Amino acid sequence: MRGLVWFRRDLRVHDQPALTAACQECDEIVPLFVFDEPLLQSHGFGAACVNFMLGCLWDLSTSLAGLGLTLRWRRGEPVEEVVQAAREWKADVVYWNRDYEPATIERDRAVPQRLAQAGVVVRTFKDHVVFETEEIRGTTGDPLQRYSAYRTRWWARWQATKPSPLPIPRAITASKNSVLPASPPLPSAVELGYDLVTPWIEPGERNGKKRLQWFIEGPIHTYGTGRNLPGIDGSSQLSPHFRFGTLSARTAIHTALGGLAQGGRVSRTDVLIWIDELVWRDFFQQVLSAFPRVVEGPFRPVAVPPSREPGQERDRLFQAWCDGKTGYPIVDAGMRQLNQTGWMHNRVRMITASFLIKDLRIDWQSGERYFMQHLLDADVAANNGNWQWCAATGTDAMRGYRMFNPALQSKKFDPDGAYIRTYVPELANVAAKWVHEPHLMTPDEQSRAGCRIGADYPLPLVDHAQARREYLDLGKQQVTR
Repeated sequence: MRGLVWFRRDLRVHDQPALTAACQECDEIVPLFVFDEPLLQSHGFGAACVNFMLGCLWDLSTSLAGLGLTLRWRRGEPVEEVVQAAREWKADVVYWNRDYEPATIERDRAVPQRLAQAGVVVRTFKDHVVFETEEIRGTTGDPLQRYSAYRTRWWARWQATKPSPLPIPRAITASKNSVLPASPPLPSAVELGYDLVTPWIEPGERNGKKRLQWFIEGPIHTYGTGRNLPGIDGSSQLSPHFRFGTLSARTAIHTALGGLAQGGRVSRTDVLIWIDELVWRDFFQQVLSAFPRVVEGPFRPVAVPPSREPGQERDRLFQAWCDGKTGYPIVDAGMRQLNQTGWMHNRVRMITASFLIKDLRIDWQSGERYFMQHLLDADVAANNGNWQWCAATGTDAMRGYRMFNPALQSKKFDPDGAYIRTYVPELANVAAKWVHEPHLMTPDEQSRAGCRIGADYPLPLVDHAQARREYLDLGKQQVTR
């Protein structure tokens, strides 16, 4: 029996349910990856994301070769390419791991129908999440809409089942590698229509495992504090690996809990805080799967202050935010980090999102799109869930009239300005006293720092105190209508 394994968001060989099943059940195995041409043409994702994906594919190709298998690839409309590949290569069964984005769910409903006409069987598996929507339900049987309730049931199910990672399939005999025409080398980013960039986070399963081990052996034990300090390497930075499936959440959770079991220098509280981030990830995937309308608009209709009307002023403010030229150093550092590296520290993601939505009063969907086009870890569920949280329109939303004060956030979480100076070099010589609010420097202080405000670094786009009053006033008007 010949099995085709369709790789998607699962670019690894360890704890890979579809690959494992194919290795157990088939005499011949054909690993396949399809470059989604319509998605590539849409440029909904950016060069950083595409280059990271390609790095993951090169690593996967090497790992599969070590198992005696050859990764093959196609480029085009995924349904057509998978069906055509199954027919050309005379596959008896096609294996893949499920995805939960609305467009992907629709696509994956079409493939089995088409394959059935050719007599090809389909087998799909849970992989991208620890628990699927149907596995975590409320007392009424409906999907949960509050993270606190979801978290309680998630942990109860974990304790009851403890889903274990699957081992890497044993070395496969050469006979399982189907004799098919050789695929050309994987395409470059340029050939796919994107700029060639070096991913800021190293791609591939090997690097994901290496980063996980480093994190478990050190930073996880101060994660509760370290995750909020953008000036240090205190977070796992594993989200791109979870996004492309070079590391499974099951493996990460078992590794973290295994560290607790060993005793020694461990912090149970910090380890559980980090695992909760992975529970949030499952929660956002559940929300997207159960309530696909969130990709088009708010999860819940609430009375929030209206966004700024379209026009030149709105466009000017939005472009300044995109370029990291708002005059608020922590916001500008975050946006420049994103533009330069495809990554932004999570605390700073919240600050920049709050600033866009509430200080500048620009619709959250514009920020959501910009992040998707620039992030290494561009993920519809997590990105949408977090933006809706900041906009107070999501499931567990940030309170509607709460606004982050960028200067206070900066002083609290980047007190010496280390993060700011890294990405806003104009402020490199500004004293720590003024690095969070450089516009308060006197002309003499600006001269000594070599940074003229309004020339070398912009004045604040808006006055935060005034923007806050206007936002609150608009909110009150919405409530009284």
